[in-house]
Amino acid sequence: MKSYTEYLIFNTEKRRDLIRITEKVKEAVKKSQVKEGLCLVSAMHLTAAVIIQDDEEGLHEDIWEWLERLAPFKPDYKHHRTGEDNGDAHLKNLLVHLQVVLPITNGELDLGPWQEIFYAEFDGQRPKRVIIKIIGE
Repeated sequence: MKSYTEYLIFNTEKRRDLIRITEKVKEAVKKSQVKEGLCLVSAMHLTAAVIIQDDEEGLHEDIWEWLERLAPFKPDYKHHRTGEDNGDAHLKNLLVHLQVVLPITNGELDLGPWQEIFYAEFDGQRPKRVIIKIIGE
């Protein structure tokens, strides 16, 4: 069995951002030379996430509105007693999850017709990493 690891680094200008990373993950799969296996893509911070979604601006706006309704930015989270101001970012991460696992078939990501991979940043403006871990034959 082969394994391959690659890291992506993000330092967003905005506090919240959604960045399409499909091509970067596809490139990593190609470099891995794995023909049949799995590709894990995981945010290495608890205030960010990796999601699979359609690349459509209206849907992206809907996602941000939904997350803000369920985990609004506000000053009175108990987490803020530590000096942080990102309690909402941790809760947003819980809602959309930290990582995704994708199939590799015939040396390529096996995505559905509208599926794209996104890095979702909830507390940006500082360097953060995403790990791509590929295993298979």
